[in-house]
Amino acid sequence: MFKGSIVAIVTPFKKGKFDERAYGDLIEWHISQGTHGIVPCGTTGEAPTLDFEEHYRVIEVAVKAANKRIPVIAGTGANSTDEALTITRKAKKLGADGALLVTPYYNKPTQEGLYRHYKAVAEAVDIPIVLYNVPGRTAVNMLPSTVARLAEFKNIVGIKEATGDMKQASELIRLCGDRISVISGDDFTTFPMLALGGKGAISVTANIAPKDAADMFNAWEKGNISKARKLHYKLEPLNNAMFIETNPIPVKTALALMGKIEEEFKLPLCEMSPANKEKLKGVLKNAGLI
Repeated sequence: MFKGSIVAIVTPFKKGKFDERAYGDLIEWHISQGTHGIVPCGTTGEAPTLDFEEHYRVIEVAVKAANKRIPVIAGTGANSTDEALTITRKAKKLGADGALLVTPYYNKPTQEGLYRHYKAVAEAVDIPIVLYNVPGRTAVNMLPSTVARLAEFKNIVGIKEATGDMKQASELIRLCGDRISVISGDDFTTFPMLALGGKGAISVTANIAPKDAADMFNAWEKGNISKARKLHYKLEPLNNAMFIETNPIPVKTALALMGKIEEEFKLPLCEMSPANKEKLKGVLKNAGLI
């Protein structure tokens, strides 16, 4: 259902407030550059630092700006099932085309707990759901066997797989690939994930290089493997640079250097160290982005 280069879009701030104008401009830019979908309020969108009203407003602005031209998959995950239900219901009411739900974090549920969490949301909210497995942040790894159980629900349509483990990705696609879309959650795995049968990426790097990220997927779909591979290697320095500090610090800094947003974060995230910022500038200059 969802495929291609889907940007895990940043949430711009200005003087401590959500910068709606900059956000709308970013979405227009993405659509013009060929981005296939938008995820507001994900990890890159600093969702953990947004209060409920901010969270809902970011989704609402994304839906209005996209205006059905490309799908909006709203981040609605939480470590409380009741809270995830509340946010997911609201996202549907606001007009989101889908919901991205990260595995519950900190409380470290069992595989059965993960299954029951997603089952509860899938049965309660009639919206396409994309699971999100990122154990490096959540401290729990949702196993392919658990995803296979969840793939039985008609509105669980995909998974953002961000383990970086190609063996796990391969097993996941083998078990579930004909029932749900397996989507890369790490930019450096997008090309190999496509080779395994993945359907695209929910991307950090696409924030700053949307055309190349979209063109890589388009080339792959058209069977132009050599072009897709060339774009993979072109994007690789940017992929690496986006994680020289905690995401989304580098990508927001890059967008500020590109003149797209203010260089502003919500604590506990803060500005890059001067040394890393100079490294980032060098990568951006080499890529022709600044």
